[in-house]
Amino acid sequence: MRLTWAQPEDLLAHELVQSAVEGKDVSAVRARWVAAGGDPVPAVSGAGPRPASPALRALARELLDELGALPAGPAPDEPDGWDAIAASLPPAPGLSERVWGLAPRRGLGVASPDKTAGHDRVSGAWTGRAAGCLLGKPVEKIPREGIEEILRATGRWPLDRWFTAAGLPGEVAQRWPWNRRSAVTSLEENIDGMPEDDDLNYPMLALTLLETHGRGFTTEDVAQLWLDNLPAGRLFTAERAAYRNVLDARPVPETATHHNPFREWIGALIRTDVFGWVSPGDVRAAARLAWTDARLSHTRNGVYGAMWAAGLASAAMVCATVDEVLDAAETVIPPQSRLARAVRFGRELAAEGDGANPEQEVRSGLDRLHAAYGDLHWVHVLNNAAVIAYALAKGGGEFGPSVSIAVTAGWDTDSAAATVGGVVGALRGVDGIGERWSAPLDGRIATSLPGGEQRIADLAARTTALARKFGEERA
Repeated sequence: MRLTWAQPEDLLAHELVQSAVEGKDVSAVRARWVAAGGDPVPAVSGAGPRPASPALRALARELLDELGALPAGPAPDEPDGWDAIAASLPPAPGLSERVWGLAPRRGLGVASPDKTAGHDRVSGAWTGRAAGCLLGKPVEKIPREGIEEILRATGRWPLDRWFTAAGLPGEVAQRWPWNRRSAVTSLEENIDGMPEDDDLNYPMLALTLLETHGRGFTTEDVAQLWLDNLPAGRLFTAERAAYRNVLDARPVPETATHHNPFREWIGALIRTDVFGWVSPGDVRAAARLAWTDARLSHTRNGVYGAMWAAGLASAAMVCATVDEVLDAAETVIPPQSRLARAVRFGRELAAEGDGANPEQEVRSGLDRLHAAYGDLHWVHVLNNAAVIAYALAKGGGEFGPSVSIAVTAGWDTDSAAATVGGVVGALRGVDGIGERWSAPLDGRIATSLPGGEQRIADLAARTTALARKFGEERA
């Protein structure tokens, strides 16, 4: 059985990379592993081509324990605890009292606080998140050059609609095969509602978490909800490692660190939009909820990515422009962290150029993103956060261009486009997203969670009700 994101020999190769990033001296462990016949190169797909022998697998477990026991280097700019994180943050933006219908309108660039606008934004956020995710699904794991070759071969470059297999030459299809799970549900010719995806499972689960426990939920509540609702086979990378650690009765935050080399990858970032949607304009409160969730499986920049995504979602509920959303969200991440630097880099690249040749500007920007972060795994948080920031800023608040940039960047295509789509969808509303992107969803999202398929209208209504309830509690 080839088990991805879990075999000790595969985890060790990734842990050598992660431990080195944390300032640990991994040279002796690496030498022992290589001398024993182990492969120190991390498997891109989650599992190596050949399972290790029992002896080599036992050694991998031993070496993982040794790496876990090594002291990490000092990281004063990247704290883990909430109090230390909060102390590092700049002042929160003055958005929290400008919530829909809960306070009078005031402040430039802030949307009118009325009940209809609030519900429209939540509906747009759910729809945009689903549409962005769906656009990226068939090309997940395909590198940037492969995505472009597919699009050119089918006459769809630059990307401005769904992917299709119609007219795709056989040699191109063989060179760049579609994502196996998604090809049957995510191409223009076969889309029938939003198919199941972890990028939508987690927001639905967060909604249940808040309905059950309110804003005072604990990280242990998150763990219990996972056990009660998530099939283990639909968790990946850090979430799969944390799930195993919960079953092994390891306490929080050891759940995020024990044999979990994926603790600074993108997994937590995709879980936290709902925390922002129920905290319209209160980016700090949204980030606090995201921190509580993310620490189950992530550390440092993996947690900051979750906080940033919640901040984006919160700001998108009240701000008028993408730039205002990005400004507000930056205030919830430690300013000298690697995550903050990645976000700033993406925004800086997007500001370059005069718009005379958009295609060339985007190509140049993505070239520089890949030059800076191309050494990272395709589902790391830093490269994908830089892409999200770049796509949002360069897309200028237009749905199609924004999600298309996120997808053609070629890293975690569905997750990056889902986050981008949620932000722009909130700003534009369902009508602003456009029929091309919203109609194929048919207002439906499939899920592997209990209860089966969900209606976007129902999810939006539940989210809006929580936002109003929590807003009244804070008033």
